[in-house]
Amino acid sequence: MAPAGKVFEFYREGNEWFCKTGLPSDIVISVDDVNFHLHKFPLISKCGKIATLLESLDTRERTSTTALDGFPGGTDTFLVAAKFCYGARVELTPRNIVMVYCAADYLEMTDEYGEGNLLSKSESFFHRNILRNWKDCILALQSCEPVVSRADKLQIISKCSNALSMMVCTDPSLFGWPMMMYGSLQSPGGSILWNGINTGARIRSSESDWWFEDISYLSVGLFERLIRTMEARGIRPENLAGAIMYYARTYLPGLGRWQGGQSGKTRAVASFSMIPAAVDQTVLVESIEKLLPQKKGKSFCRFLLGLLRVALILGINNTCQESLERRIGMQLELATLDGLLIPNYSDSDTLYNTDCVERIIHYFVSSEPKVTSFSPSSFDLQTSPSPGPLRKVAKLIDEYIAEVACDVNLKPGKIRSLAEAISESSRTLHDGLYRALDIYLKV
Repeated sequence: MAPAGKVFEFYREGNEWFCKTGLPSDIVISVDDVNFHLHKFPLISKCGKIATLLESLDTRERTSTTALDGFPGGTDTFLVAAKFCYGARVELTPRNIVMVYCAADYLEMTDEYGEGNLLSKSESFFHRNILRNWKDCILALQSCEPVVSRADKLQIISKCSNALSMMVCTDPSLFGWPMMMYGSLQSPGGSILWNGINTGARIRSSESDWWFEDISYLSVGLFERLIRTMEARGIRPENLAGAIMYYARTYLPGLGRWQGGQSGKTRAVASFSMIPAAVDQTVLVESIEKLLPQKKGKSFCRFLLGLLRVALILGINNTCQESLERRIGMQLELATLDGLLIPNYSDSDTLYNTDCVERIIHYFVSSEPKVTSFSPSSFDLQTSPSPGPLRKVAKLIDEYIAEVACDVNLKPGKIRSLAEAISESSRTLHDGLYRALDIYLKV
């Protein structure tokens, strides 16, 4: 260990790190092809893993060399751990705590190798500082992505998810949230002050969607786990659906064209300066479909139709496509004509994907009325009045047939199967169907 009050200097030369102590290095540790020229005693007095590794090395060599494969956090985090071993004061922050915590676990820096070792310090900081603060908890959870396995082992992901879920469950108006989380002072411009420093964050009202943008910075996997935790905590389905829809619109730009300009509202609690997650759109669509609640509503139906279009463009798997079509079929009376006019993205000669719409109609006809509606007061997820869903769908389908009838490549058999998909008794008048047939025959 370093003498009391002694601070050793670490410096870098190319791909080599050195610690200036006045003594020659007797161990070289390689992390991600970067070599750290250090000293055995400070390391083995704090790190159980390195102590074990040195026992298996040839001690006759003046300088021992070893590599730490798969080291969490890479060279930057190892440097933090190394400085701690030399007695330097290390700064733990919401952005580095997860990596340092995982690195301390990897290196076995337990209190068995010295009281107040890095593992216990990291654990204490995580519980006392991170889990009590919305912004810091989001930052920490996002940083779990490169080290998911070890973060799971340390229960970091589950603890962050539970903490965030509890904060979302809490009524913000009870404590003047988010002022509770960021201090009780505001700047003259209304920004939140933290220890007298203007954070740039704005005090938000107690609207139920204040957290949507904040969690949209998470990767698909972490977002999915957080939503599952929130669901288990009893957060209202319409709020979960809103967060999922916001996330989908963030990473699937094509959705915006079918959503009536609903995207783009900023609801973040704080200015994070965070980088949006790198998202595989196919994986995202499949995950979103599984996360969405079994509910119905006008905006929700419109969203599902937009998501189906994106899924067809991406060539999504049949299971996901079938599930989306089934969901839409269960609330087809809430759909609009423009939503059903799904272009044919395959090599087919027809302009519109009439096969897809026909399947949706069959799901509607065969579905049982067990899907409940969202709360009428929830952000534009209002449901339509219940009377006559069959008549509404019949009218909608007649309008759809009239629209696609202009396609000269549409076969007569398809017109007939679309018309017969809804029972004859569903139509009080046949004017719409006659008009559709007239258009088709003229074309």
